[in-house]
Amino acid sequence: MRRGLRGSGFEEMINITNAAYYDDDLAVIQKIPTSITPVELDSEKRVISLAYFDRKSTVDYLGNVQGIPVCFDAKETQQKSLPVANIHEHQISFMEKFRNQGGLSFMLVHFLTEDRTFILEFTTIKKYWDDAKNGGRKSIPLSAFNEDLEVFFNLRYPVHYLDSLNIYLETEQRRGDCP
Repeated sequence: MRRGLRGSGFEEMINITNAAYYDDDLAVIQKIPTSITPVELDSEKRVISLAYFDRKSTVDYLGNVQGIPVCFDAKETQQKSLPVANIHEHQISFMEKFRNQGGLSFMLVHFLTEDRTFILEFTTIKKYWDDAKNGGRKSIPLSAFNEDLEVFFNLRYPVHYLDSLNIYLETEQRRGDCP
């Protein structure tokens, strides 16, 4: 069943899933807030009316799944590919360093027109990132996504990525890319 994400923000659905994983003692995943500096405050309404980003953020989510450190970013696209321009150098650097420390780095990518979601492995992200920097393809086609890592909707977990994450972990361990 795939029809869980229409009309809702992808990150909000991930946040709901992560809260359920937490409640069910399956994972502890935190949304990393983007650091901002307020410039103008509307004290009457108690809202920030103008602000700027302090620094580049790393990834959207950090946490631990059954003793395994994970970091990931959430991306949505209306195309049948993920533009590499949507992936920033500081994210690649952070995910690579996180991975080198024994963690799992990946992206959750939702294709709006296909209504499909996948885990995109770091090795695939890095390959397309490097190729794009060297004049190659500027997007990651849907065909490059591992069908075994498709993420499905369920009522308890709107973006139930743990099953696919387990497959990703097994693949990384077989390759010797994960401690």
